[in-house]
Amino acid sequence: METWDAIRARRNVRQYTPQPIAREDLERICEAGRRAPSTRNWQPWNFVVVTEREQLIELAKAWPQGGQHIARAAAAIALVASRADDEEHHDWVLYDFGQVTMTMMIAAADLGIGSGHSSVRDKEQAQRALGLPGGYFAVYMMGLGYPDGRPLRPVVRPDRRPFDEVVHWGHW
Repeated sequence: METWDAIRARRNVRQYTPQPIAREDLERICEAGRRAPSTRNWQPWNFVVVTEREQLIELAKAWPQGGQHIARAAAAIALVASRADDEEHHDWVLYDFGQVTMTMMIAAADLGIGSGHSSVRDKEQAQRALGLPGGYFAVYMMGLGYPDGRPLRPVVRPDRRPFDEVVHWGHW
C-alpha cells in the first residue's frame, strides 16, 4: 500500500478473523514504532508483544470497559514506559506514545492488518499480565488482527468533521 492509502485505510478494527499474524509482520510493526519520533529523541517506549490467547484475555482485563477486543485479537502490543519523574516528562510520555501508536497502526494497515488502540485503566492488572518489572507501566495497548468481514481499503467518505471546519488558514 502507498503511505497515503494506508493512512486513508486505517480505522479502528475490533473484530478479527482467527488467522494468526506472522512474526515478521509483528516485527515490522514494532520496528515502525521503534522509529517513531519522540521528544528530544529520548525514545521512552518498550513494546511487549502478546500472542497467547490466555495472556490476551488477562491483558484485556486491564480495561474492561473498552479493551475487550484485546482478548479476541490475534496479537496485542503493550506500549510500556518507565514511571516519569516529573510532570514535564509525564506530558512527553503521553505525546510520544500517541505518535508511536499511530506509526504502528499505519504500519499495520500497510500490511492489511487491522488495529484497535486501548487505554489501560488497571495498571496493576496489565503489570501482572505482562510481567513488567517495578517502575514500569503499560501506557496503551493495541489489538491486532485481520479484519473480520471488512478488509482494510481507503475510506472514501470518512466519518470525520468537514475539512473546512477543522482547518483554519492564518487565523481562526
